[in-house]
Amino acid sequence: MNLYLDDDVAKGSLIARLRRAGHQVVVPADVKLSGNWDPRHLLHAVQHSLVLVSKNHDDFKDLHLLVQATNGRHPGIVVIRADNDPHRDMKDADIGRALHNLDRAAVVIANEFHILNHWR
Repeated sequence: MNLYLDDDVAKGSLIARLRRAGHQVVVPADVKLSGNWDPRHLLHAVQHSLVLVSKNHDDFKDLHLLVQATNGRHPGIVVIRADNDPHRDMKDADIGRALHNLDRAAVVIANEFHILNHWR
């Protein structure tokens, strides 16, 4: 999968794990977008055909709905939900496995909003 990791998930250990698994991974620091607003991150992902991965459910759900309402398109938005419970929150290995499961399930990703936790 060609992925764009939002600032909130762009940590070195996850980046390395996803790249080892064969994913193309772009992070905001690679493209000088660190700290930018969510619409800028989504715009970059759209312009470069990258599936956006973030923990920011509410903002990206709203952006997804806006794109849908205007008959626009995006490569896909994948959100990781966090309960602030270390026993239930997804670790790097869980995220890698869930992305693999989502990719292999042959479900539509483009123009869709997926919660990655459902794909553990």
